[in-house]
Amino acid sequence: MSLSDADYHAKAHALLARIEAQIDAWLDEDVVDIDAHRTGGLLELSMPGGSKIVLNTQPPLQEIWLAARSGGYHFKWDGSQWVDREGQEFLARLSRSASEQAGQALKFSA
Repeated sequence: MSLSDADYHAKAHALLARIEAQIDAWLDEDVVDIDAHRTGGLLELSMPGGSKIVLNTQPPLQEIWLAARSGGYHFKWDGSQWVDREGQEFLARLSRSASEQAGQALKFSA
């Protein structure tokens, strides 16, 4: 499904903001120490142990990219959520990658 540029930017911005809010809540609750650094459409998560997860918006393709130890993933809006080519939902993939890299169960939710 193709979005208008404004809709893509709004949805991508909302997703990154939701991730930052979840990380802030975990920091406040002393759940896990993840440092989030955002520059425009790029959000870098520094995980415990020194690894990183990088989330990056790709406006020309209307995608969001996730780079983690487990690999790189590209997600498009399907009309209700961000999914990759295999139908994997973005927050589920991010939760799995973050859990693997943090060494504890972490769940990002909508």
